This record gives sequence, structure tokens and C-alpha cells, in this order.
Amino acid sequence: MVGTKYYEILQRGLPEGLTVARLVHGVSWTAAVLSDGSTGVAMHTSGETVPRMFADMTGLPLTEAGKALMSWNMEEASEALAAVNAYYNSRAEDFVKQEAKTLDGLDLRGRTVGMVGKMIGHGNMTAEDFDCVKKLYVMDREEKPDTLPDSASEYYLPLCDLVIITGSAAINKTLPRLLELSRNAQVILTGPSVSCCPALMELGIDRLHGRFFTQPETMLAAIVEKRTSVNGFSLPYLVDRIIT
Repeated sequence: MVGTKYYEILQRGLPEGLTVARLVHGVSWTAAVLSDGSTGVAMHTSGETVPRMFADMTGLPLTEAGKALMSWNMEEASEALAAVNAYYNSRAEDFVKQEAKTLDGLDLRGRTVGMVGKMIGHGNMTAEDFDCVKKLYVMDREEKPDTLPDSASEYYLPLCDLVIITGSAAINKTLPRLLELSRNAQVILTGPSVSCCPALMELGIDRLHGRFFTQPETMLAAIVEKRTSVNGFSLPYLVDRIIT
């Protein structure tokens, strides 16, 4: 059972001595800047139906802010994941890949693929990439054309041999269950919300495909102005056991 292990692993690896220096709330993204200048993002997820754990995360030690990964206030959980990503995704230059794509090294011919979060046409995956698959199930929490509701994951992910999951599933706490449903599949977590922490791979994850920000200040200004991708301000950060 994955349970809360995903969040426990992330919290366990956070160091002492760093604080959350700044939070930026954008249209689509929440960003955090740590006291050492490291910058990370998480998808902005709305929902403040319950009180926050912390009135304001700014100025908190990162080890404290990381506890809010388990907050059921979704705005706060977005802030916490952005802060955690600022730490994990700004380190280990060996994992930053200039041209790495989500599907690199994978032969999709004849495979049954599940995708949680409709990411085709966004980032680096196209409809043509999946023309050769046996079956593709795309699930999303939002209503979108040709997309199953995310509750369909209970039925279809166990049928898949490859599952691609948006990193933002960590915010709403559905990720542990998605990993359990995908335990017989190859699993990729992808998107700017992914925490590129190698220890997470002990949970059966085969690839973590996140982002390392090369133009953080430009990115911070852009996300406030409009709904935009952050990929143009960053490089792929790849922790992998598909290609070794």
C-alpha cells in the first residue's frame, strides 16, 4: 500500500536551514522561491473549504512548509508542493536533460496506456505518439472532449501496462491511489508539478519527468500575467530507470 508514503518520502528528504522566501500565485501555477533562490512550481489547485495549516507559509522553514503537502486546503497544498519542488528540482545537475521527453525510449506499439490528466497536445506528447497503441484511456478531473472522468481510473488503470500521471495529482491526494491501481504497469509521472526526488522510485515509479527553471524571474512574471506554460522557462529534469 502506497498510502501516505509518497508524502513521507518527500518530507523526509527536506533539509534544515532553508525557508520559504516568496510565494507567487499565478493564473495556472503557484510558485515558491526558497531562501537560497531555488524556484519551483505546482499547478494552482483551487479549494479552500477547510482552514489552512499555516496562516502564511512565507518565512516558514521548508521542513515545516513541507507538512502542508498533507493539507486538505488545496490552495495551501499547491504552495507546499511548489516549495518542495523548489528544493528537489533545483539540484543534481546530472538529472537535467536538454531534450528529454516524457516518452523517450518507449516503444508504444500494441500497448494499453492509461493517462491521468489530459496532456496530449501539451508539453511534449502528441496524438500521433499514441497512434500505434492497442488502447488509450485518457482520464481527467475536468470535463474535456474524448476524455473519461477521473473516477474511471479505478476501472481502467489495472488494465494498462503503461500509465502516465500528471504530477498535480499529488496536490489533491489522488496520487497514492493511482500508483496502487498502476502497480502492474510501467509508471511515468510528468509535468512541472512533479517532484524529482529519486527516493520516490521505491514506490514503483519508473520515470519522474519534471522541470528545472533556467529563467525563474521571467517565469514568475509570466505566470501572474496570464495562463501560460512554464516549459519555455525551464529544462526537463529526468529521474529514470527506463533509459539507463
